[in-house]
Amino acid sequence: MFNGEEMIVMDNQKSTDSLIETVRYALDNSPFYKSKLNGFYELSVSELQENWKMIPFTTKQDLSESNTDFLCVPMTEVADFVTTSGTTGDPVTIFLTRSDLDRLAVNERDSLKLAGVQKGDIVQLMTTIDRQFMAGMAYYQGVQKLEAGMIRIGPGVPELQWNSILRYKPRVLIAVPSFILTLINYAKTNKIDLSTTSVETIVCIGESVRDDAFSLNILGERITKDWPIQLYSTYASTEMATAFTECEAQQGCHLNDELLFLEVLDENGEEVANGDEGEVVITTLGVTGTPLIRYRTGDIAKRFSEPCTCGRKTPRLGPIVGRKNQMIKYKGTTVFPQAIFDIFDSIREVICYKITVSKDDLQNDLVTILLESKLQESELMTEIKNKCHSKLKVIPNFEFDDLEKIQAQVYKKNLRKPEKIIFK
Repeated sequence: MFNGEEMIVMDNQKSTDSLIETVRYALDNSPFYKSKLNGFYELSVSELQENWKMIPFTTKQDLSESNTDFLCVPMTEVADFVTTSGTTGDPVTIFLTRSDLDRLAVNERDSLKLAGVQKGDIVQLMTTIDRQFMAGMAYYQGVQKLEAGMIRIGPGVPELQWNSILRYKPRVLIAVPSFILTLINYAKTNKIDLSTTSVETIVCIGESVRDDAFSLNILGERITKDWPIQLYSTYASTEMATAFTECEAQQGCHLNDELLFLEVLDENGEEVANGDEGEVVITTLGVTGTPLIRYRTGDIAKRFSEPCTCGRKTPRLGPIVGRKNQMIKYKGTTVFPQAIFDIFDSIREVICYKITVSKDDLQNDLVTILLESKLQESELMTEIKNKCHSKLKVIPNFEFDDLEKIQAQVYKKNLRKPEKIIFK
């Protein structure tokens, strides 16, 4: 993103103008940014470009501690109040104006188009649209903008999901990938022929289904082995109010550079080389309620700058490697949760699991895996322990319980996403 003179390099002048407008707008209207960026107020457009890397980062802690100070409009002009999921800390509120809602609808319309969703399609939504959750609302608005049909089932309840699929015949599902395994298991138990359903595409939210080489990862392979469908990855967060989505080439998730300015930075705050991994840092474009400037997401991903084989030239992100605050240091080794997910997603006999990361008396990480009771005395446990030792270099602790109780811990009614891991 920066050349030798550290000037901002955008794909087009319109995006550059939008970036500068975002900074000016935040300086004029956000109490937080008026204080934090006070020294940048008098800079010209060219000076802002030249000094972009001098603008301090915005952090999750900033957003949590000064939440309402980010708001750029009177509270009476807020059209919708959404909150983050709280998976990496206390939930914070993102305030959306009516123009922000329109922006959200355009983003999801364009994102769904990338995944091959078309006017007239029937889409079944398997994530919540209430509880101040942005994603469900965004998908609903995007589908309406696309002039497709939406079935709002919400999360969980495999029987209800299948009743809807068999009755209304949606071509597209929007779902968390791990829940698709539950759907597949229900279909097998109830003799539903997966090869003859109407479903052709699943837009995946919240979990990756690809590896670093853009091939299906273990979770993706488990799904497609039983169900002949096309999976599309997405990456988004409430704070950025924008989604990165795979196109038909499936070589990473595309940035919509009219809605977001992307930086992927190393530990020294320098832009990483093409194909290298770094922290995703974003600046929202066109947001009027809660704009964010150089916001550190904490997500680690690889950035790809070369044109995609689909012909698009916008930057792409590979699968999220992990989150900076979810790195686990266990018995002398360091792992991200995804490495643990890959092990248990690869074992067909494991239908559901829950990971707990706690601290011992010396404040070292302890990792405990909750599995179904019937596995406790089975020969499969030897294979599981061997896989853990091979992939993680350590063997975690194991506990066991009834499958239904584990599923209740993972798919909690008061949560918007499956809780496969918890940090205590």
